[in-house]
Amino acid sequence: MSDRLPMLLAALGKRLPSERLTTLQQQLHQADGPADEGFHRWAAAQQAAGLAFQLTEMRIAWQQEAPQLPGSALALSLGAVAAAREDTEDEPTELVVSGPTSPAIPVRLTSSVAVDVIRSAREALVIASFAAFGIHEIVSELRAAAARGVHTDLLLEESTSAVRAFGSLGSRVQVWHPTDTSARRSLHAKVIAADRHTALLGSANLTGRALRDNIEVGVILRGSHVGRLVDHLRWLTRPETGLLQAQ
Repeated sequence: MSDRLPMLLAALGKRLPSERLTTLQQQLHQADGPADEGFHRWAAAQQAAGLAFQLTEMRIAWQQEAPQLPGSALALSLGAVAAAREDTEDEPTELVVSGPTSPAIPVRLTSSVAVDVIRSAREALVIASFAAFGIHEIVSELRAAAARGVHTDLLLEESTSAVRAFGSLGSRVQVWHPTDTSARRSLHAKVIAADRHTALLGSANLTGRALRDNIEVGVILRGSHVGRLVDHLRWLTRPETGLLQAQ
């Protein structure tokens, strides 16, 4: 028997937050087998980035490798994955600040953390910022990341001309702007996500003052939450959402 079905179930168990995993288990409990039409329709209707495809792959492997198993057996397997995940909690978040530091709690400075996160990427970076300028060190790190084969998506607010800060990178990065250029919706997120393992979230834009001098706060996020954050940001860039467009 191939191990593809267990691997696909494990991937779903790691990806989905607890409430979504519970919903999947409930749907599987109602499925007699891989050909169950109700489960097929539910799986095809899932909107999260790549989830419908992931569920289809799981259903195909189920049909090919263990068609005799009822959905309740797969639901039980997912329950075991969820229990194991609870036993290995994600690494705790760390606090990050710009500007003055206090003796209240140990923190790291935004400027150095931003560089560390970019350097930790081996495959992909997803970066979002409302404004960007005066960030020569960040641009240098992105150029170095591109040289080692890292693909970078920059989600930037067009009204602030943030893209100018990255002009020297040319085709080394992919830039995305909101399709809605009215004041009703701005791209206000500030994120640097490396692969699916580490992300810097905070109030600081990618500007020299925000990274060093302004009073800003943020956190370093690690573990499964990063993957879900990356999935959301990449979903924003999908053509069918109509939310962001490539420059």
